[in-house]
Amino acid sequence: MRTIIEPFRIKSVEPIRMTSPAEREAILAAAGYNLFRIPSDDIVIDLLTDSGTGAMSAEQWAAVMRGDESYAGSPSFRRFEKAVRDITGFAHVIPTHQGRAAERILATTMLRAGDVVPNNTHFDTTRANIEAVGATALDLASPASRELSASAPFKGDIDLEALAALLENPPSRVPVVFVTVTNNGGGGQPVSMANLRAASGLCRRHGVPFYLDACRFAENAYFIRQRETGYAGKSLLEIAREMFALADGCTMSAKKDGMANIGGFLCSNDERLARAETELLILTEGFPTYGGLAGRDLEAIAVGLYEALDLSYQQYRHASVQYLGEHLTAAGVPILQPPGGHAIYVDAASFLAHLPREQFPGQALAIELYRHAGIRSVEVGSVMFGRRDPATGIEQPGPNELVRLAMPRRVYTQSHVDYIVETFAEITAERHRISGVRIVEQPAALRHFTAIFETVSLA
Repeated sequence: MRTIIEPFRIKSVEPIRMTSPAEREAILAAAGYNLFRIPSDDIVIDLLTDSGTGAMSAEQWAAVMRGDESYAGSPSFRRFEKAVRDITGFAHVIPTHQGRAAERILATTMLRAGDVVPNNTHFDTTRANIEAVGATALDLASPASRELSASAPFKGDIDLEALAALLENPPSRVPVVFVTVTNNGGGGQPVSMANLRAASGLCRRHGVPFYLDACRFAENAYFIRQRETGYAGKSLLEIAREMFALADGCTMSAKKDGMANIGGFLCSNDERLARAETELLILTEGFPTYGGLAGRDLEAIAVGLYEALDLSYQQYRHASVQYLGEHLTAAGVPILQPPGGHAIYVDAASFLAHLPREQFPGQALAIELYRHAGIRSVEVGSVMFGRRDPATGIEQPGPNELVRLAMPRRVYTQSHVDYIVETFAEITAERHRISGVRIVEQPAALRHFTAIFETVSLA
């Protein structure tokens, strides 16, 4: 059938407070025009992130009641570990309170100052944790990703030629190679199995560990099933296992394709490395059988990992994101093509062509979406990935000026999506009136979370 319905019934609802434009203008000013600073009960539709913002299923809530909160040796950990091992095949499973904790432990144990860590595209916390130990986070995005409006089936791939050249003649030590699936910083675009296999082969020839940032592994498996020759008849679980078999380990935020509100894990096949990681886990996160999580959260993840691999769920999720992308395109809104797996990325530089990059068109558009309709999104551009030179004060822009509309899992219906489309249609007609912003105050790292902005008057 043409209509893909939600493969679930709504069992519990949460009210949305409908704010007025005047209220939202005051809220924006009080928040320093940073949407991270706005209280969530002042948001009408929240597309800031799909991380930990989804709705858990009846089976997950039932599993929560099984949660055993013993400090050590909880059966909840054993069920969690069994699920992770079954799907990933990795020998050592280390729970963490979320994905960035896994990244920090990996960076502290595997990296040292001067190292180079390539990835298809590092996202914000991955890059920050690598840079925090003095290493360099290097993006090797595929050539196809550079054309935002062009369609290609696997724009999230790592650039194999660039990776081969780096490994043949590294400027310094390359202790690990990452590929993020799907490629969040590259527009939620998938990575093909062929690309993963080739990247894994390059790493093994050079004796370099190959890791997945596996936050959206199930969505990537679905794209492979839909788009890559030879996978149409395979289950998502089979495809996921094949992906993980190519890697030596992974980091994971279970707040994405773990379908949970908190949690993550770090996996490895290296016993010596896992021992060092576990020692650091005890110091900073908790005992190895809970890793900063409650037993109930371990139980929810153990169920959610399999629910993310349910074909009917993935068909619905991808149809929902595709629907939003198609309708925004029809309304004349430039987006990164094709639509991603978890989000739509609006090309703010094209949409607000009257704003120079130093006025952060992505942040300006995100502010306008909230001001106009109470929709919270997130800038993925020069605020998030650019930086200010501390010596000169000159802004170094990011590669693109995007606004991400990240869809929480099992939260919004088609009428909510239609509201988003209608909002963009109204903003499009008046977009020449949207003013830019400047940064008034910012921290040294991950500035997009806490920076304070002010608007810049139009010339």
